[in-house]
Amino acid sequence: MQGIERIKQPIAEDIQAFEKNFKASMHSDAPLLDRITHYIVKQKGKQVRPMFVFFAAKLCGGISESTHRGASLVELLHTATLVHDDVVDNAYERRGFFSINALWKNKIAVLVGDYLLAKGLLLSVNNNEHRLLKIVSEAVKQMSEGELLQIEKVRRMDISEDLYFDVIRQKTASLIASCCACGAASAGADEETVEKMRYFGELVGIAFQIKDDTFDFGTDDVGKPLGIDIKEKKVTLPLIYALNRADRADKRRIINLVKNHREEPAKIHEIIDFVNHMQGVRYANEKMQAYQEQAFEILATFPAGEARTGLEELVRYTTERKK
Repeated sequence: MQGIERIKQPIAEDIQAFEKNFKASMHSDAPLLDRITHYIVKQKGKQVRPMFVFFAAKLCGGISESTHRGASLVELLHTATLVHDDVVDNAYERRGFFSINALWKNKIAVLVGDYLLAKGLLLSVNNNEHRLLKIVSEAVKQMSEGELLQIEKVRRMDISEDLYFDVIRQKTASLIASCCACGAASAGADEETVEKMRYFGELVGIAFQIKDDTFDFGTDDVGKPLGIDIKEKKVTLPLIYALNRADRADKRRIINLVKNHREEPAKIHEIIDFVNHMQGVRYANEKMQAYQEQAFEILATFPAGEARTGLEELVRYTTERKK
């Protein structure tokens, strides 16, 4: 699997320019707000989302100023949703850093999320990027609906495989889909091509989330704490498959454990052992590979070249990672 820095090379200058523009786009004259946004910028990850935007644009006609605005728009609105999510989840850490609500409390965190959302809207409206704004706003709407759907169903432990895919399509895949659609739209692609790239991103996002969900049941240090989804009572594909294969007594016993484990290590490990015994992770990995292959089939309809290769490697990086 290729390292992210090597994959980034064909668009390295664009990523550097993006980082500078993104930092500038978050600036505020309010000292507290500026201090908080500076803290957010310091936590930047691997820049996978902007990479999808830039490679998609490169594939569909070329990177432009509109592409740079699209990358900043996606990242602003995504960052706003993360800040709000941490408040909703009472999460005090993100990527090894304290969350905004942990350092500055919930009220300030909510206002910071609102500020980032407004900055994204203004970036679009002031530059007449209505096409990009529509794409990203649709993704944010879907992310909210997916989160609410999951909350509603988790309470009742009523999640089928079809419902699981509906949730991750909205919660996770919609964002990567919007990155690819924004990239294509910023390059002046027609609606059919934009939709093709949106669907490509959706497939990648689904594969990404399935892979992430398998880490909960691993045995190695994969960067994500073992059993974290179980502790939060999230029902993911490996668990759904295992429960569907179990007899009635085992199914009832495991569901009761998921509902009432009280984060006791022995009970968490009992659930993990059950899922692995029932081949839940193996099944999830097979599903992940099927979505990955569908994404590669879409890419194969575009001309070979640096952009297509970059996207292929980026897909492998996001879906075959160890953490």
